[in-house]
This record gives sequence, structure tokens and C-alpha cells, in this order.
Amino acid sequence: MVSKGSLKLVLTSFLLALTVACGGVQAKEWAPSSAAGATVALNQLPPQGIEIYRLIHQGGPFHFDKDGVVFGNRERLLPAEKRGYYREYTVKTPQSGNRGARRIVCGGPATTPDACFYTADHYASFRKIVP
Repeated sequence: MVSKGSLKLVLTSFLLALTVACGGVQAKEWAPSSAAGATVALNQLPPQGIEIYRLIHQGGPFHFDKDGVVFGNRERLLPAEKRGYYREYTVKTPQSGNRGARRIVCGGPATTPDACFYTADHYASFRKIVP
């Protein structure tokens, strides 16, 4: 009979060998896209994103009722701040019958945000917008 300790050692060794054989695990593949390191230049956003970024700094007008609502950061991919710090805005998706998945989330004062972040995948990842 094999002990639990021996079985754990065999399984751990197997997983380690498999990881090495597959070329290792790169932390970049496993870590969520975070606001701390991932960036996107403003001019690399889709045209609708550039328009919304401009409107944010003007104070509107926005296309959707939910634009400017508090973003809760439940995914915890953005830097931790008090509730109410972040607000979200819809980036129109051409040919979409709804709001689509693209958003800009800004933190700080409404028309002079401290930082803005772009997501094209409905909050699964963010990139800090660099003007």
C-alpha cells in the first residue's frame, strides 16, 4: 500500500516534469492583465474609444444611460480604491445591438481623471490608456 505522502511526492514530481517538458510556465500567461503593467496608447484605441475618452474629459454628452455609473472593480484587476472612485463608459461596438463588451473605466474626478483603462473583453483584462 502506498502512503499519502509518497503519492503526493509522485504526483508533484510528475507535474513538475510535465511543466518542464512543456517548456515551463510563463507568469505572463497566467497573470491577469493588470492596470499596473499593461498599457495602450490613446491613438491605438478604436475610433469609438478615442471619441469616448475625449467626451469623458469634456463631461459628455454620452450615448448610453449607464455611462458614468460607478464601476465596482469586483474583478480586482484595477488598483484598489474606495467605492465610487471608478466610473465606466461604453465604447460603441459597430454592428452591435447592445452596449457590447468594450469599456473605458476612469478613476478620480469625472472630467480630470487620475487614470483611465480600456477593456475590450468586458472587464476580463484592462490596459492603462497612455495619452
